[in-house]
Amino acid sequence: MMKQILFSGVIGLFLTLVGTPLLIKLLARKGYGQYIRDDGPREHASKRGTPTMGGIAFILATVVAYFLSKVITGYPPTYSGLLVLGLMCGMGLVGFLDDYIKIVKRRSLGLRAKAKMAGQLIVGISFAVLALMFPDTHNNTPASTRLSFITDFGWKIGPILFVVWALFMILAMSNGVNLTDGLDGLATGASVLVFGAYTFIGVWQFQESCANAQTLTNPNACFEVRDPLDLAVIASALMGACLGFLWWNTSPAKIFMGDTGSLALGGVLTGLAILSRTELLVAIMGGLFVLITMSVVIQVGSFKLTGKRVFRMAPLQHHFELKGWSEVLVVVRFWIIQGICVIVGLGLFYAGWAAEK
Repeated sequence: MMKQILFSGVIGLFLTLVGTPLLIKLLARKGYGQYIRDDGPREHASKRGTPTMGGIAFILATVVAYFLSKVITGYPPTYSGLLVLGLMCGMGLVGFLDDYIKIVKRRSLGLRAKAKMAGQLIVGISFAVLALMFPDTHNNTPASTRLSFITDFGWKIGPILFVVWALFMILAMSNGVNLTDGLDGLATGASVLVFGAYTFIGVWQFQESCANAQTLTNPNACFEVRDPLDLAVIASALMGACLGFLWWNTSPAKIFMGDTGSLALGGVLTGLAILSRTELLVAIMGGLFVLITMSVVIQVGSFKLTGKRVFRMAPLQHHFELKGWSEVLVVVRFWIIQGICVIVGLGLFYAGWAAEK
């Protein structure tokens, strides 16, 4: 069964390594280039016209890698896997429409705010509602109405509050990845690290699943996750696909992921967190996305309340650019921060499991 994880990761990597340059040529031929804000760092002016909507590459690669791994190994798709892929594609479609309007229709703000929010709400609500359906033989649905950190805890919040909570997570993480996607390779490299962590978590949860309670040394420390191995297959496909995309997205970037990619990555990361019952843990493992989002919240809040700015520019990565750090220096150091967040998150995950023993 572990072959699925290997195949999905390798196929995802291969497809984006080979497919992304083809997408670059297609987008360049059509003139679908990136719009650059005039109020951003001056060094970014040279990026104007770089092909965008590159998220198409790793979205398609992930979907193909997932299904090909199923065909090769003979294992059927699961409801959890299909739900997470659906969330990724749905959010990616909203981002694609936003990018398309910006580039083709020459409207710098893209989708109207209400239309963009409506699209995200439709996708998010659909995911949340469907995630509470499809119980397996152990009566486990893909998602739970309990909050979760390492596993579920506390009282059930009920389906309505669960949908609200899921929507908040989807919107927050999608915007977090979107804000992080401001420098060449920054969001892509950070995502590779988080998806690698979720590959590990999925494998661990599969090996320690409550479905195998009779063969476990300590059934009290098992995980009640419906399809943990399939979540690992998707995480591996994403890790490989993003790694291959990073080859072309790293400085100097030949292509940008655009909102197509950033919204899709934020959505699928939230989907993995909800269905693996690690909803609060993802805020730690995706700590860089949270940190950058908070820098914008602090900047806007401070300016509205005091008329003063805390940072030279928000999001945070641009603050350090304006302090004189090179783009590559900012990206590498932020990757290190993200790596530390992932290590801390995995440490807490293991410690939580070990504490139950």
